[in-house]
Amino acid sequence: MAHKQTQTEWENDMCLQILDVIRSDLYLDFRYLDMALSALTWSPNEQIHTFATDGSYLFFSREQLLRLFQKNPLFLNRAYMHSVFHCIFRHLWMRGQREPVLWNIACDIVVEWIIDSFQKKSTRRILSLQRKRIYEQLKEENIPITAAAIYHWLLSVTDPEEQAALQFEFYTDDHRFWPRDPAKSPSAARAGENWEKIGRRVTTEMERRGQEEADALSSVRTQIEQGRSRRSYQEFLRKFTVLKEEMHCDYDEFDLNYYTYGLRLYKNMPLIEPLESREVMKIQEFVIVIDTSYSTNGPLVKRFLEETFQIIRQRDSFFRKSHIRIIQCDNQVHADAVIRSEEDITRLLSDFSLIGGGGTDFRPAFAYVNRLLDEGAFHNLRGLLYFTDGKGIYPSKRPPYETAFIFLDESGFTPEVPAWAMKIHLDADEL
Repeated sequence: MAHKQTQTEWENDMCLQILDVIRSDLYLDFRYLDMALSALTWSPNEQIHTFATDGSYLFFSREQLLRLFQKNPLFLNRAYMHSVFHCIFRHLWMRGQREPVLWNIACDIVVEWIIDSFQKKSTRRILSLQRKRIYEQLKEENIPITAAAIYHWLLSVTDPEEQAALQFEFYTDDHRFWPRDPAKSPSAARAGENWEKIGRRVTTEMERRGQEEADALSSVRTQIEQGRSRRSYQEFLRKFTVLKEEMHCDYDEFDLNYYTYGLRLYKNMPLIEPLESREVMKIQEFVIVIDTSYSTNGPLVKRFLEETFQIIRQRDSFFRKSHIRIIQCDNQVHADAVIRSEEDITRLLSDFSLIGGGGTDFRPAFAYVNRLLDEGAFHNLRGLLYFTDGKGIYPSKRPPYETAFIFLDESGFTPEVPAWAMKIHLDADEL
Protein backbone atom coordinates (compact mmCIF):
# COMPACT_ATOMS: atom_id res chain seq x y z
CA MET A 1 0.00 0.00 0.00
CA ALA A 2 1.42 3.39 -1.03
CA HIS A 3 2.47 5.75 1.73
CA LYS A 4 -0.02 8.59 2.16
CA GLN A 5 1.83 11.91 2.44
CA THR A 6 1.17 13.85 5.62
CA GLN A 7 0.53 17.61 5.70
CA THR A 8 3.97 18.25 7.18
CA GLU A 9 5.68 16.16 4.51
CA TRP A 10 3.76 17.98 1.78
CA GLU A 11 4.75 21.36 3.24
CA ASN A 12 8.40 20.30 3.43
CA ASP A 13 8.37 19.19 -0.21
CA MET A 14 6.70 22.40 -1.35
CA CYS A 15 9.16 24.56 0.64
CA LEU A 16 12.15 22.79 -0.88
CA GLN A 17 10.70 23.38 -4.34
CA ILE A 18 10.12 27.06 -3.53
CA LEU A 19 13.69 27.46 -2.24
CA ASP A 20 14.97 25.84 -5.42
CA VAL A 21 12.94 28.33 -7.50
CA ILE A 22 14.32 31.24 -5.44
CA ARG A 23 17.89 30.06 -5.86
CA SER A 24 17.41 29.55 -9.62
CA ASP A 25 15.94 33.06 -10.04
CA LEU A 26 18.89 34.59 -8.23
CA TYR A 27 21.41 32.49 -10.13
CA LEU A 28 20.11 33.73 -13.49
CA ASP A 29 20.83 37.34 -12.45
CA PHE A 30 23.92 36.73 -10.30
CA ARG A 31 26.01 34.00 -11.92
CA TYR A 32 29.08 34.91 -9.84
CA LEU A 33 27.18 33.83 -6.69
CA ASP A 34 26.72 30.24 -7.87
CA MET A 35 28.74 28.63 -5.06
CA ALA A 36 27.42 31.03 -2.40
CA LEU A 37 23.76 30.45 -3.26
CA SER A 38 24.21 26.70 -2.78
CA ALA A 39 26.45 26.77 0.30
CA LEU A 40 23.76 26.75 3.01
CA THR A 41 21.81 23.62 3.93
CA TRP A 42 18.06 24.27 4.11
CA SER A 43 16.41 23.45 7.43
CA PRO A 44 12.80 24.17 8.60
CA ASN A 45 12.40 25.96 11.91
CA GLU A 46 9.00 27.16 13.11
CA GLN A 47 10.48 29.30 15.91
CA ILE A 48 11.42 32.00 13.39
CA HIS A 49 9.28 34.15 11.09
CA THR A 50 11.80 34.82 8.31
CA PHE A 51 15.09 33.38 7.07
CA ALA A 52 17.98 32.89 9.51
CA THR A 53 21.46 31.41 9.25
CA ASP A 54 24.33 30.26 11.44
CA GLY A 55 26.77 30.08 8.53
CA SER A 56 26.07 26.40 7.84
CA TYR A 57 22.27 26.22 7.62
CA LEU A 58 19.58 28.45 6.16
CA PHE A 59 16.62 28.16 8.53
CA PHE A 60 13.12 28.96 7.27
CA SER A 61 9.54 28.97 8.49
CA ARG A 62 7.34 26.70 6.37
CA GLU A 63 4.27 28.83 7.07
CA GLN A 64 5.99 32.06 6.08
CA LEU A 65 7.60 30.58 2.99
CA LEU A 66 4.33 29.14 1.63
CA ARG A 67 2.40 32.33 2.40
CA LEU A 68 4.89 34.82 0.96
CA PHE A 69 5.61 32.80 -2.16
CA GLN A 70 2.04 33.48 -3.20
CA LYS A 71 1.82 37.10 -2.05
CA ASN A 72 5.35 38.55 -2.30
CA PRO A 73 7.93 36.24 -3.91
CA LEU A 74 10.26 39.19 -4.52
CA PHE A 75 10.74 39.59 -0.76
CA LEU A 76 11.80 35.94 -0.51
CA ASN A 77 14.41 36.45 -3.25
CA ARG A 78 15.84 39.45 -1.43
CA ALA A 79 15.72 37.76 1.98
CA TYR A 80 17.55 34.70 0.66
CA MET A 81 20.25 36.86 -0.89
CA HIS A 82 20.35 39.01 2.27
CA SER A 83 21.33 36.02 4.44
CA VAL A 84 23.84 34.79 1.86
CA PHE A 85 25.53 38.20 1.71
CA HIS A 86 25.85 38.27 5.51
CA CYS A 87 27.86 35.05 5.18
CA ILE A 88 29.93 36.22 2.20
CA PHE A 89 30.85 39.39 4.09
CA ARG A 90 31.50 37.29 7.24
CA HIS A 91 29.29 39.55 9.37
CA LEU A 92 28.52 36.56 11.62
CA TRP A 93 32.15 36.29 12.71
CA MET A 94 33.18 39.97 12.95
CA ARG A 95 31.12 41.47 15.77
CA GLY A 96 33.89 41.40 18.38
CA GLN A 97 33.04 43.67 21.31
CA ARG A 98 30.54 45.79 19.41
CA GLU A 99 27.04 46.44 20.77
CA PRO A 100 24.92 43.63 19.25
CA VAL A 101 21.79 45.63 18.30
CA LEU A 102 23.74 48.37 16.51
CA TRP A 103 25.98 45.81 14.82
CA ASN A 104 22.92 43.96 13.50
CA ILE A 105 21.47 47.20 12.14
CA ALA A 106 24.79 48.15 10.53
CA CYS A 107 25.10 44.77 8.81
CA ASP A 108 21.50 44.95 7.56
CA ILE A 109 21.98 48.47 6.15
CA VAL A 110 25.10 47.39 4.25
CA VAL A 111 23.49 44.31 2.74
CA GLU A 112 20.25 46.10 1.81
CA TRP A 113 22.16 49.00 0.26
CA ILE A 114 24.08 46.58 -1.96
CA ILE A 115 20.95 44.64 -2.98
CA ASP A 116 19.16 47.93 -3.70
CA SER A 117 22.10 48.96 -5.90
CA PHE A 118 21.55 46.02 -8.24
CA GLN A 119 19.17 46.67 -11.10
CA LYS A 120 18.07 43.07 -11.56
CA LYS A 121 14.56 41.72 -12.08
CA SER A 122 14.88 39.14 -9.27
CA THR A 123 15.60 41.74 -6.55
CA ARG A 124 14.57 45.19 -7.84
CA ARG A 125 11.93 47.13 -5.92
CA ILE A 126 10.92 50.75 -5.29
CA LEU A 127 12.77 52.32 -2.35
CA SER A 128 10.83 53.72 0.58
CA LEU A 129 11.21 57.42 1.34
CA GLN A 130 13.04 56.70 4.61
CA ARG A 131 15.46 54.35 2.90
CA LYS A 132 16.27 56.91 0.20
CA ARG A 133 16.93 59.54 2.88
CA ILE A 134 19.28 57.22 4.79
CA TYR A 135 21.26 56.40 1.65
CA GLU A 136 21.49 60.10 0.76
CA GLN A 137 22.65 60.96 4.29
CA LEU A 138 25.37 58.30 4.22
CA LYS A 139 26.53 59.61 0.85
CA GLU A 140 26.52 63.26 1.99
CA GLU A 141 28.49 62.41 5.14
CA ASN A 142 30.91 60.33 3.06
CA ILE A 143 30.32 57.19 5.15
CA PRO A 144 31.88 54.12 3.48
CA ILE A 145 29.44 51.29 2.83
CA THR A 146 31.04 48.87 5.26
CA ALA A 147 29.53 47.38 8.41
CA ALA A 148 32.32 48.78 10.61
CA ALA A 149 31.96 52.34 9.25
CA ILE A 150 28.17 52.34 9.50
CA TYR A 151 28.37 50.93 13.04
CA HIS A 152 30.48 53.94 14.08
CA TRP A 153 27.97 56.23 12.38
CA LEU A 154 25.14 54.55 14.31
CA LEU A 155 26.90 55.28 17.61
CA SER A 156 25.87 58.91 17.09
CA VAL A 157 22.20 57.91 16.69
CA THR A 158 21.21 58.07 20.37
CA ASP A 159 17.45 58.52 19.99
CA PRO A 160 15.83 55.10 20.75
CA GLU A 161 12.93 55.82 18.41
CA GLU A 162 15.29 56.64 15.56
CA GLN A 163 17.26 53.44 16.22
CA ALA A 164 14.03 51.43 16.26
CA ALA A 165 12.93 53.02 12.97
CA LEU A 166 16.24 52.05 11.34
CA GLN A 167 15.97 48.54 12.70
CA PHE A 168 12.42 48.18 11.36
CA GLU A 169 13.29 49.63 7.95
CA PHE A 170 16.25 47.34 7.23
CA TYR A 171 15.29 44.21 9.15
CA THR A 172 15.11 41.26 6.76
CA ASP A 173 16.43 38.09 8.40
CA ASP A 174 16.80 36.80 11.96
CA HIS A 175 20.28 37.00 13.52
CA ARG A 176 19.59 34.86 16.59
CA PHE A 177 21.79 31.99 15.33
CA TRP A 178 24.88 34.11 14.68
CA PRO A 179 27.73 32.69 16.81
CA ARG A 180 28.26 34.65 20.02
CA ASP A 181 31.92 33.70 20.39
CA PRO A 182 33.20 32.12 17.14
CA ALA A 183 36.68 31.56 18.60
CA LYS A 184 35.25 29.07 21.11
CA SER A 185 33.12 27.17 18.60
CA PRO A 186 34.98 24.83 16.20
CA SER A 187 31.89 24.45 13.99
CA ALA A 188 31.45 28.24 13.74
CA ALA A 189 35.15 28.66 12.95
CA ARG A 190 34.97 26.04 10.20
CA ALA A 191 31.91 27.75 8.71
CA GLY A 192 33.77 31.08 8.75
CA GLU A 193 36.75 29.54 6.95
CA ASN A 194 34.44 28.05 4.34
CA TRP A 195 32.81 31.42 3.66
CA GLU A 196 36.20 33.06 3.35
CA LYS A 197 36.97 30.64 0.50
CA ILE A 198 33.57 31.33 -1.05
CA GLY A 199 34.26 35.07 -0.81
CA ARG A 200 37.49 34.62 -2.76
CA ARG A 201 35.57 32.65 -5.39
CA VAL A 202 32.95 35.41 -5.65
CA THR A 203 35.66 38.04 -6.12
CA THR A 204 37.32 35.99 -8.87
CA GLU A 205 34.02 35.40 -10.65
CA MET A 206 33.09 39.10 -10.52
CA GLU A 207 36.42 40.08 -12.07
CA ARG A 208 36.03 37.43 -14.75
CA ARG A 209 32.52 38.59 -15.68
CA GLY A 210 33.41 42.28 -16.10
CA GLN A 211 32.42 45.55 -14.48
CA GLU A 212 28.64 45.44 -14.87
CA GLU A 213 26.97 47.52 -12.12
CA ALA A 214 30.38 48.77 -11.03
CA ASP A 215 29.31 50.61 -7.84
CA ALA A 216 27.48 47.66 -6.32
CA LEU A 217 30.18 45.17 -7.32
CA SER A 218 32.88 47.44 -5.89
CA SER A 219 31.01 47.49 -2.57
CA VAL A 220 30.74 43.70 -2.62
CA ARG A 221 34.50 43.39 -3.12
CA THR A 222 35.16 45.91 -0.33
CA GLN A 223 32.95 43.96 2.07
CA ILE A 224 34.67 40.69 1.23
CA GLU A 225 38.08 42.25 1.87
CA GLN A 226 36.87 43.69 5.20
CA GLY A 227 35.59 40.30 6.28
CA ARG A 228 38.83 38.59 5.28
CA SER A 229 41.17 40.94 7.19
CA ARG A 230 41.01 39.37 10.63
CA ARG A 231 41.38 35.86 9.24
CA SER A 232 44.26 37.07 7.04
CA TYR A 233 46.03 38.46 10.08
CA GLN A 234 45.87 35.12 11.87
CA GLU A 235 47.07 33.37 8.71
CA PHE A 236 49.97 35.80 8.40
CA LEU A 237 51.02 35.08 11.98
CA ARG A 238 51.02 31.41 11.08
CA LYS A 239 53.69 32.16 8.47
CA PHE A 240 56.08 32.95 11.29
CA THR A 241 55.89 29.42 12.65
CA VAL A 242 58.58 26.89 11.79
CA LEU A 243 58.62 23.11 12.05
CA LYS A 244 61.17 22.09 14.64
CA GLU A 245 61.87 19.20 16.94
CA GLU A 246 61.40 19.96 20.62
CA MET A 247 62.27 17.82 23.63
CA HIS A 248 58.95 16.58 24.94
CA CYS A 249 57.35 13.19 25.53
CA ASP A 250 55.18 12.59 22.48
CA TYR A 251 52.34 10.36 23.65
CA ASP A 252 50.71 10.41 20.20
CA GLU A 253 53.58 8.49 18.61
CA PHE A 254 53.70 5.30 20.65
CA ASP A 255 51.36 2.43 21.45
CA LEU A 256 50.01 2.73 24.98
CA ASN A 257 48.92 -0.94 24.93
CA TYR A 258 52.52 -2.19 24.67
CA TYR A 259 53.58 0.23 27.39
CA THR A 260 50.96 -0.92 29.92
CA TYR A 261 51.36 -4.63 28.97
CA GLY A 262 55.06 -4.42 29.80
CA LEU A 263 54.32 -2.86 33.15
CA ARG A 264 51.86 -5.66 33.98
CA LEU A 265 54.19 -8.42 32.77
CA TYR A 266 57.50 -7.15 34.13
CA LYS A 267 56.14 -4.95 36.94
CA ASN A 268 58.28 -1.88 36.31
CA MET A 269 59.63 -2.41 32.78
CA PRO A 270 57.56 -1.12 29.83
CA LEU A 271 58.05 -2.81 26.45
CA ILE A 272 58.19 0.56 24.69
CA GLU A 273 59.10 4.05 25.87
CA PRO A 274 57.50 7.26 24.60
CA LEU A 275 59.56 9.34 22.20
CA GLU A 276 61.54 12.05 23.96
CA SER A 277 60.96 14.64 21.24
CA ARG A 278 58.27 15.68 18.80
CA GLU A 279 57.92 17.96 15.79
CA VAL A 280 55.87 21.10 16.43
CA MET A 281 54.99 24.31 14.57
CA LYS A 282 55.99 27.26 16.73
CA ILE A 283 57.01 30.88 16.57
CA GLN A 284 60.75 31.46 16.40
CA GLU A 285 61.77 34.88 15.09
CA PHE A 286 59.81 37.87 13.84
CA VAL A 287 59.56 41.66 14.32
CA ILE A 288 56.64 43.96 15.16
CA VAL A 289 57.16 47.63 14.33
CA ILE A 290 54.78 50.16 15.93
CA ASP A 291 54.25 53.44 14.12
CA THR A 292 54.51 56.07 16.89
CA SER A 293 53.78 59.13 14.75
CA TYR A 294 51.66 61.92 16.22
CA SER A 295 48.34 60.39 15.04
CA THR A 296 48.83 56.97 16.66
CA ASN A 297 46.41 55.95 19.40
CA GLY A 298 48.30 54.43 22.37
CA PRO A 299 45.46 52.29 23.82
CA LEU A 300 44.74 50.81 20.37
CA VAL A 301 48.41 49.91 19.96
CA LYS A 302 48.34 48.09 23.29
CA ARG A 303 45.16 46.23 22.28
CA PHE A 304 46.82 45.25 19.00
CA LEU A 305 49.79 43.80 20.90
CA GLU A 306 47.47 42.00 23.31
CA GLU A 307 45.56 40.52 20.37
CA THR A 308 48.78 39.38 18.69
CA PHE A 309 50.17 37.73 21.80
CA GLN A 310 46.80 36.14 22.58
CA ILE A 311 46.82 34.43 19.18
CA ILE A 312 50.36 33.22 19.81
CA ARG A 313 49.47 31.92 23.26
CA GLN A 314 46.41 30.09 21.92
CA ARG A 315 48.70 28.14 19.63
CA ASP A 316 51.17 27.38 22.43
CA SER A 317 53.61 28.88 19.98
CA PHE A 318 56.74 29.75 21.94
CA PHE A 319 59.97 27.84 21.56
CA ARG A 320 62.37 27.94 24.45
CA LYS A 321 64.55 30.15 22.23
CA SER A 322 61.92 32.38 20.61
CA HIS A 323 63.08 35.84 19.55
CA ILE A 324 60.53 38.61 18.92
CA ARG A 325 61.37 42.32 18.70
CA ILE A 326 58.87 45.13 19.40
CA ILE A 327 60.26 48.26 17.73
CA GLN A 328 58.78 51.75 18.09
CA CYS A 329 59.44 54.12 15.18
CA ASP A 330 58.01 57.29 13.65
CA ASN A 331 60.65 58.86 11.38
CA GLN A 332 63.37 57.28 13.53
CA VAL A 333 63.70 54.26 15.81
CA HIS A 334 62.95 55.12 19.46
CA ALA A 335 62.73 51.76 21.27
CA ASP A 336 63.51 48.08 20.76
CA ALA A 337 62.10 45.53 23.23
CA VAL A 338 63.22 41.90 23.02
CA ILE A 339 60.63 39.18 23.77
CA ARG A 340 61.97 35.69 24.52
CA SER A 341 59.31 34.32 26.87
CA GLU A 342 55.75 34.84 28.08
CA GLU A 343 57.17 36.63 31.13
CA ASP A 344 58.67 39.25 28.78
CA ILE A 345 55.23 39.76 27.23
CA THR A 346 53.65 40.36 30.63
CA ARG A 347 56.32 42.91 31.56
CA LEU A 348 56.00 44.74 28.25
CA LEU A 349 52.21 45.06 28.39
CA SER A 350 52.10 46.07 32.05
CA ASP A 351 54.38 49.05 31.47
CA PHE A 352 53.77 49.91 27.81
CA SER A 353 53.89 53.50 26.54
CA LEU A 354 54.44 55.05 23.12
CA ILE A 355 57.66 56.92 22.38
CA GLY A 356 57.73 59.30 19.43
CA GLY A 357 55.28 61.76 17.89
CA GLY A 358 56.96 62.74 14.62
CA GLY A 359 56.01 62.03 11.02
CA THR A 360 55.62 58.59 9.46
CA ASP A 361 58.59 57.13 7.59
CA PHE A 362 58.82 53.36 7.27
CA ARG A 363 62.41 53.26 6.00
CA PRO A 364 64.31 53.76 9.32
CA ALA A 365 62.67 50.68 10.88
CA PHE A 366 63.57 48.49 7.89
CA ALA A 367 67.13 49.85 7.89
CA TYR A 368 67.40 49.07 11.61
CA VAL A 369 66.12 45.50 11.19
CA ASN A 370 68.44 44.95 8.20
CA ARG A 371 71.38 46.08 10.34
CA LEU A 372 70.37 43.62 13.06
CA LEU A 373 70.37 40.90 10.40
CA ASP A 374 73.86 41.88 9.24
CA GLU A 375 75.08 41.83 12.83
CA GLY A 376 73.76 38.28 13.35
CA ALA A 377 71.04 39.17 15.84
CA PHE A 378 68.62 36.92 13.90
CA HIS A 379 69.27 33.42 12.63
CA ASN A 380 65.96 32.73 10.87
CA LEU A 381 63.89 35.93 10.72
CA ARG A 382 60.49 34.93 9.37
CA GLY A 383 58.92 38.33 8.83
CA LEU A 384 57.92 41.81 9.94
CA LEU A 385 54.55 43.27 10.96
CA TYR A 386 54.29 47.06 10.64
CA PHE A 387 51.34 48.44 12.63
CA THR A 388 50.40 51.89 11.33
CA ASP A 389 47.40 54.18 10.87
CA GLY A 390 48.50 56.29 7.92
CA LYS A 391 50.61 56.88 4.86
CA GLY A 392 54.38 56.82 5.00
CA ILE A 393 57.53 56.51 2.89
CA TYR A 394 58.25 52.92 1.89
CA PRO A 395 61.64 51.32 1.20
CA SER A 396 62.49 51.19 -2.49
CA LYS A 397 63.71 47.58 -2.34
CA ARG A 398 62.03 44.44 -1.05
CA PRO A 399 63.50 43.29 2.29
CA PRO A 400 64.77 39.68 2.66
CA TYR A 401 61.77 38.66 4.82
CA GLU A 402 57.95 38.60 4.61
CA THR A 403 56.29 41.94 5.40
CA ALA A 404 52.74 42.97 6.26
CA PHE A 405 51.40 46.45 6.95
CA ILE A 406 48.57 46.35 9.49
CA PHE A 407 46.24 49.33 9.13
CA LEU A 408 43.76 50.37 11.80
CA ASP A 409 41.38 53.00 10.47
CA GLU A 410 37.70 53.48 11.27
CA SER A 411 37.02 54.93 7.82
CA GLY A 412 37.70 51.58 6.18
CA PHE A 413 40.15 53.09 3.68
CA THR A 414 43.78 51.97 3.65
CA PRO A 415 46.72 53.32 1.63
CA GLU A 416 48.33 51.30 -1.11
CA VAL A 417 51.45 49.34 -0.21
CA PRO A 418 54.35 48.10 -2.37
CA ALA A 419 53.78 44.93 -4.39
CA TRP A 420 56.18 42.99 -2.16
CA ALA A 421 54.14 43.63 1.00
CA MET A 422 50.86 42.33 2.32
CA LYS A 423 48.14 44.77 3.44
CA ILE A 424 45.75 43.89 6.26
CA HIS A 425 42.98 46.10 7.65
CA LEU A 426 41.81 45.59 11.22
CA ASP A 427 38.89 47.39 12.81
CA ALA A 428 39.37 48.76 16.32
CA ASP A 429 36.22 47.06 17.59
CA GLU A 430 37.51 43.65 16.53
CA LEU A 431 40.53 43.86 18.84
